[in-house]
Amino acid sequence: MSEIETMLKESGLKSTKQRRAILEILRKKELPLAAEDVYIELKKQNVPANLSTVYRTLDTMSEHGLIQKFGLMGEGRAYYELFRVVHRHFLVCIGCKKMIPIQGCPLHEYELEIEAKTDYKISGHRLDIYGYCPECASAGKNIE
Repeated sequence: MSEIETMLKESGLKSTKQRRAILEILRKKELPLAAEDVYIELKKQNVPANLSTVYRTLDTMSEHGLIQKFGLMGEGRAYYELFRVVHRHFLVCIGCKKMIPIQGCPLHEYELEIEAKTDYKISGHRLDIYGYCPECASAGKNIE
């Protein structure tokens, strides 16, 4: 049994060709993808699926903890990435929407402080930092 099939089985989901292909696409990508990007990759691999199926499948896998779903400021669409034991944060360009992973996490101590003050048991967080990449900044793309 492959790693992908094991992930599906442990999550309680049936192992279908589309689910395996979607998880493999997300596993191979360094950056999160929009559903439309996943759909395009499936088409390149000749995996039959329509866009609405891709959305439903991504949402189902997110609900079962296999992938993470999140939105970016100012965008009306969701992005998805394989759930990884080590979480990541991103620099996001407001101009071209490019995302770059940031190494390390400065929030662990802050989480502990918040837990102590609120009695919440924090299970995770998400941090994206927005700005302009060097290319957009040099082109003067709507920099405020």
